[in-house]
This record gives sequence, C-alpha cells and structure tokens, in this order.
Amino acid sequence: MPQVKPSVKLLEYTPNPERTVALAAKLCYSDATIENLQDGLDKSDIAKFIQRLRSFGHASPFEHANFTFGIEGVSRSLLAQITRHRIASFSVKSQRYVPANKGDDTFNYVIPEAIEAMGKDAVEKYKKQMDTMHEWYTEWQTALGGACEKSNEDARFVLPNAAETKMVVTMNARSLMNFFNLRCCNRAQWEIREVAWQMLKLVLEVAPAIFGNCGPACVSGACSEGKMTCGRPLEVREKQKALLAEVSKE
Repeated sequence: MPQVKPSVKLLEYTPNPERTVALAAKLCYSDATIENLQDGLDKSDIAKFIQRLRSFGHASPFEHANFTFGIEGVSRSLLAQITRHRIASFSVKSQRYVPANKGDDTFNYVIPEAIEAMGKDAVEKYKKQMDTMHEWYTEWQTALGGACEKSNEDARFVLPNAAETKMVVTMNARSLMNFFNLRCCNRAQWEIREVAWQMLKLVLEVAPAIFGNCGPACVSGACSEGKMTCGRPLEVREKQKALLAEVSKE
C-alpha cells in the first residue's frame, strides 16, 4: 500500500485578484461611479492601496478574490481539521462511491512524521497495521455484497484516519489570511501546516500584494498562542522570508 505526502495545486483563481480587491475597496472610499471605478488604478497604486487596507483592518474587500486548490496525499484526519474553516467550499473524494481497493487492490495512506522519525521498525509495524485494516475493509465489502456503493458505505467504517483523501477547496482571500494565521503556525498539526505553507506559496506567486505579510501571527507581530507558544518566532519569520525570496525569483 503506497505511502503518500501532501501535495497542493492552485487550480483556478479570480483573474487579477489584487485589482479586484482594490476596485471593491475604492468604491468604499471614493465617490467613483461603477462606470469610472477602474480609472486611474495602475499596478503600483494597487499594491499601495492593498497595504493601506490591511493597515486599516478593512478586510471585507478581500472577500471578492477567490482561490481554488486541488489537494491530495492527505489523510481523512486532515479533512476533519480543514473543514472547520467554515467560510470555504469543499468537494471531497467519496469513500462511498470510490472503493479503497479500486483498480490495483490497494489504498493509499499517510504515515505521521513522528512515526517515521522512530525508524524503520516503527514504520514497518505501522504499515502492517494498515494492511490489517485494509483486510478488514475488503472482508466487510465481500460480506456486504462486494465492491459497490451499498457495501462501501458500511465497509469504510473500519478504514483508518490515515486513509488518503483528495479534495478541491475554494476560499476567498480574507478566509485564506485567517487560515494561514492559524495553520502555518508551529502549533498547528504537522500535516495541515505543510498544506498551509504550500497554499501560501501558490497564492504569493499570483497575488503578492495581498499575501505578502501572511503567515502565523509571529510573522508580523507577537505570538498569539500565549503560554502555548512554540518559542521560535525568529525561525518562523526566517521561513516566511525565505518563501518570499523564493517566490520573487520564480
């Protein structure tokens, strides 16, 4: 059974997302009509306008820019976490309609980093446990009538949280800012943290003015975790700085 790793692609996004945000904000702060709303709004002005918006804490204009991601190589455990972000849209691979043994009689799963760090013996033990649960799954499929929608929906109850899932996720820029603030943090669970940093890199490539200061709270200010802080704000800031440098070179 293949081990998988988190992988994210930016599938679609609002054309000219920074301009879209600036247009929405301009309407709030000027007497421009819809007909002349776009007049005098060049690229350099847009970046400055967005920076001012963020300094004001005026977040609603950012809701007009949407970003759609394809995510795979992640666990059902991650699915439970990411769907807590309520201002988002999700389409998820179904365990009811897509059997876990489709095609090559196997299913993919995620191995936690902490188990991998324990070494080969621990990983082999984990894999055997996955094999066992997959055997349970196929046994129940057979007992319930074979691989079909009706049997899959009940056989899946014995599948682990480690089982791989795939999803399409859409969030607006404001929701993404909140997502990055919470999930890029070292206190976030390792899998969703990896996904968050991959998502941040992708949106930085297409909308740097919007997302240039994004990341956990310690990137631009004090840690928001209180006594639960990881105590490594400089490390996190360096990681975000390195990401910005990487994106600017591409």
